[in-house]
Amino acid sequence: MNLNHFQLNKPNLTQENKLNTLVENQTKFSLNNCEFSIYETHKSAYDVKLHFEHLAFTGMLRGKKWMKLQDKSNYFEYLPGESVLVAPGETMVIDFPDADKDASQCISLTLNPEFVQESLDLLNFNAKKVDDSSQWNISLEEFYLLNSKALASATNNIMRIAMDDNSYKDVIADFALKELLIRLMQTQARNLVEKNTLKNKSRIGFVADYIKKNLHQKLSIDAIAKMAYVSKSNFFKMFKEELGISPNEFIIQERIKRAKEMLIHNSSVSETAFSTGFSDTNYFIRVFKQMEGVTPKIFQTKKLF
Repeated sequence: MNLNHFQLNKPNLTQENKLNTLVENQTKFSLNNCEFSIYETHKSAYDVKLHFEHLAFTGMLRGKKWMKLQDKSNYFEYLPGESVLVAPGETMVIDFPDADKDASQCISLTLNPEFVQESLDLLNFNAKKVDDSSQWNISLEEFYLLNSKALASATNNIMRIAMDDNSYKDVIADFALKELLIRLMQTQARNLVEKNTLKNKSRIGFVADYIKKNLHQKLSIDAIAKMAYVSKSNFFKMFKEELGISPNEFIIQERIKRAKEMLIHNSSVSETAFSTGFSDTNYFIRVFKQMEGVTPKIFQTKKLF
């Protein structure tokens, strides 16, 4: 299991004789502050354009497609477990080379801009971040995302609410959309940490960079909190609100990520364990299997990377 690659729930595909079109057939569910759509493609097609007037969060459910954002990116492969944020007024340009044999299914959530702004204002007023250099804000440049567990869960929740027959679903959906926005921003922040673009811009960026450079050592949360000039309790709070995970979870995830890189390059299991801060090889094997679903040796010999 990839740590940052959680797949979304997949509604059943529509029978082909009930589709209006075989390319990007849209099934729409309208909510007060969001339009939720499921798109299906059952035949190969190229240069298909989808335009969004407002901010849209999209997620791949099954199959694959090649796409680009018309004014922002080159073509990239879009697969289940991945999400793409589309800026207001932006157009997706999509190719479906394999849809004849493997149908493509994805979702989009087009968001009411006033609702988004009100939600961000509310968060910045009532839930200010511990790190005063950081505010709740959606980055339109950080558009390609690997789904975290929390982001996938929040997206699945919106899908369930939108497709449910419930007279209170607009009210319920508004709460769920606020959670989705938070999980989206946390996933974007994690992306920026991975790219090391925050190391000189925020306390979280600085300590995340320190952790990644010192995975081979014993890491003390007390000592790292002091580096960030906050108390231990505020450090935990700052980490969770910014990245959606605890410092301890981040350290373990980074150690396993580094371990996978070493195993790919044929390091021994024991050497990998000690080089990534595990003092006991058996404990390393146990943690690796818990997070990846296989032992380090199987990961290495079966080339599961």
